[in-house]
Amino acid sequence: MDYLWAFLVGGAICVVGQLLIDIFKLTPAHVTTSFVVLGALLDAFGIYDNLIKFAGAGATVPITSFGHNLLHGAMASAEDHGFIGIAMGIFELTSAGISSAILFGFLVALIFKPKG
Repeated sequence: MDYLWAFLVGGAICVVGQLLIDIFKLTPAHVTTSFVVLGALLDAFGIYDNLIKFAGAGATVPITSFGHNLLHGAMASAEDHGFIGIAMGIFELTSAGISSAILFGFLVALIFKPKG
């Protein structure tokens, strides 16, 4: 059942993103940004942690999880270090993902001929 719920929740998030692109004519950058903000808002209200407990990877793989991790890390670090902890916490939980994206983007640009 865990696999089914992960598939359904992750698929539902993707369907919402596709509908935003098709119906409202938003660009993928707008949808990505909206999902990051939505993940942060759901974390602020304590909803996203419950969604992760329910759907597992269906909630942690989509980009909404990135917004959740940004806010979750900032809030946890702010409790320990005050105002400066906000900036520290943002990068604490997300640094591996950001670093990987930069590294693999660079490697792909070396292998393939970029357009433009």
